[in-house]
Amino acid sequence: MTLDLVIRNARLSDGDELLDLGIRDGRIADIARDLDSAARAMDAEGGRLIKGFADSHLHLDKACLLDRAANPSGTLKGAIKAVSAAKRDFTREDIYARGARVLEKAICQGTTLIRTHVEIDPAVGLAGFDAVAQLKADYAWALELQICVFPQEGLLNYPGTEELLRAALDRGADLLGGCPYTDSDPKGQIARLFDMAREYDVDLDFHLDFDLDNTWRHLDEVARQTVAHAMQGRVAVGHVTKLSTLPPPQLDETIAVMRDAGIALTVLPATDLFMMGREFTDSVPRGVAPAHRFHAAGLCCTVATNNVLNPFTPYGDCSLPRMANLFANIAQIGDPAGLDACFDMISAQPFRLLGREAAIKTGDAADLVLLPCATSAMAVAEICRPVWGMRSGKMTFEAPKPVLLAPESAVAGRMPFAESSA
Repeated sequence: MTLDLVIRNARLSDGDELLDLGIRDGRIADIARDLDSAARAMDAEGGRLIKGFADSHLHLDKACLLDRAANPSGTLKGAIKAVSAAKRDFTREDIYARGARVLEKAICQGTTLIRTHVEIDPAVGLAGFDAVAQLKADYAWALELQICVFPQEGLLNYPGTEELLRAALDRGADLLGGCPYTDSDPKGQIARLFDMAREYDVDLDFHLDFDLDNTWRHLDEVARQTVAHAMQGRVAVGHVTKLSTLPPPQLDETIAVMRDAGIALTVLPATDLFMMGREFTDSVPRGVAPAHRFHAAGLCCTVATNNVLNPFTPYGDCSLPRMANLFANIAQIGDPAGLDACFDMISAQPFRLLGREAAIKTGDAADLVLLPCATSAMAVAEICRPVWGMRSGKMTFEAPKPVLLAPESAVAGRMPFAESSA
């Protein structure tokens, strides 16, 4: 078999033997040990090969705003107000430039699949959608972008928003989002969005229950509407920080509600940790939903970025292993199985949520990312930065491992541990 490229000594799963992947015409033509080929070769050196990371919840349209949108209070209300004021001056060119900056960071961090949420309302019109749609086309050489259009500042209370959402769906938006807690009629917004989703045959992804008051929530209405509209497996909810306040019995009940409705959960550790609990002066709650509990119960559960360098989250480098590591710290996860689950929530689980297959198989496009580690747990524990990535067999980025430039005298004088500690 004539091949264009062979990737040698790669691991496709934890504990797996080292395998070679043969690539021809941009697809994986063969996977075997010691492939016999004279084609150009790349040595994975025992590293972990994946299809890439998937970010299931990212805002490209309002990224990189720290120079123009301040949020001194650090609260959700302050962030929404700051972005609301700033986006009245957004242009398609401005959104495109800021979004491109974030996408290039994400590509170099090994992300190959993204669901981005784009705000739609009369203040910004379709500028955000148009800019992100152009980004989707222009960066298809490196990753796949799904566009979720949603009403950040309300739907029923903001005349003209529904018409713009419909226009975006007519022009190719992939799915519809919601934000009931900003609407004058939260349940009315939920009902209207389910009707629209069924009409357009698209999935739904809600920003939901973004506070710490567990005496009320919109999750139950979303679950009820999901079942009523037969949309099990097609609805996701993000944030849901109220879940962090539930005692075990109530948490178990909520897991059962979401399992029965087939609702996926996305947790945004950086934003949720930054914003929640600001009203406390001591014993400040973390405010991050226990994603690992939902994952262990078999629900589709993901960990994602949310915002980058804006009033909601004034930091971020688009590293999903860093986000998984942050979540592991918050949830106090340190065992290999728990860290494996954190890795799953930035790889296989978001691929599942976005309707894609994460396993590497013969015949697939050669969309590959190499991690300089042997196991999923170590990728999270060490916040491994990918070494390189490719899409359809063509390289998309390279980030070679650092080389230690120790002087010869230091190397020559170094003693074995047992001898030096005697």
